[in-house]
Amino acid sequence: MLIVGDLGATKTRLGFFERGSNPRTPLVEVTVPSADFSGLEDMIHTFISTYDLRPERAVFGVAGPVVEGRAVITNLGWVIEQESLASALGFEEVLLMNDLQAIAYGIGLMEEHDLFTLQEGHPLSTGTRAVIAPGTGLGEAFLTSYGSHPQVHASEGGHADFAPMDDLQARLLTFLRSRLGHVSYEQVCSGRGLPNIYDFLKQSSLADEPGWLKSDLSAAPDPTPVIVQSALDRERPCPICSQSLQIFVSILGAEAGNLALKVLATGGVYLCGGIPPRIIEILSQEGFLQSFRAKGRLAPLMGQIPVKVVLHPDIALIGAASAGLKTIPA
Repeated sequence: MLIVGDLGATKTRLGFFERGSNPRTPLVEVTVPSADFSGLEDMIHTFISTYDLRPERAVFGVAGPVVEGRAVITNLGWVIEQESLASALGFEEVLLMNDLQAIAYGIGLMEEHDLFTLQEGHPLSTGTRAVIAPGTGLGEAFLTSYGSHPQVHASEGGHADFAPMDDLQARLLTFLRSRLGHVSYEQVCSGRGLPNIYDFLKQSSLADEPGWLKSDLSAAPDPTPVIVQSALDRERPCPICSQSLQIFVSILGAEAGNLALKVLATGGVYLCGGIPPRIIEILSQEGFLQSFRAKGRLAPLMGQIPVKVVLHPDIALIGAASAGLKTIPA
């Protein structure tokens, strides 16, 4: 029996599977706020006792780099080690993988209704597939073909240097560099990054903040959902939120294109994470694909690469379960 987790800085999805289970259909599944627990051991003990489970193995996709079985959750501060966690929980085995690896494992298990196509392109069946996921942070990974089994590769590309595409983004970089020092793509293209763009527009007097929005933001534990919802609200237009989201989408398109070039993603680019499904309306406009394709002499190649949004909220759990179920002895 297997416990699988998609461990994020904001929330964690946990699922319980048996040998032969369909990775898409856990026997038990819960979603809990990560910060409500002192660590992963505490969370798993609570899950096991609540549902009276007796698992022997666990697989966790975690929001941070995994090196030699050890991970630090980038935006949460937890330190997790495979061997010590297995010992503490009494499990035969614990496997840690980067959350984008887990998502990448799940790509092949997505069905047609789980995907929204932004660009059809002309995919190559043996081509590399790229995954980019703006959520709390910005995750990236890719899959290469090797026989009948794809090989999944983790990445921390979201922490690479942000490169402006125009004068406005150059001003954004200067603004954030004075605050942060190093400015990565994650600082402008994630749930953490969108408020940075908003602050830039506000502090640079490029857009006005309405009084009602100031009140909503001050009352919100997380400003990002407020900015997104206000940008999409047609009944009460909010120029500063709309402009923030447009800049965000342009940067996302550029970085998705950068990733596609770096791994030559002729099999397609997949947008995952919590944000893309919520902003399909904006992604479907011309700004995203314009930025994605704007790669000089390689623009024609970029037009041939399929680009899809993954709509399934549990893709990381599905991917981690798929990888974990394959490790259970027959």
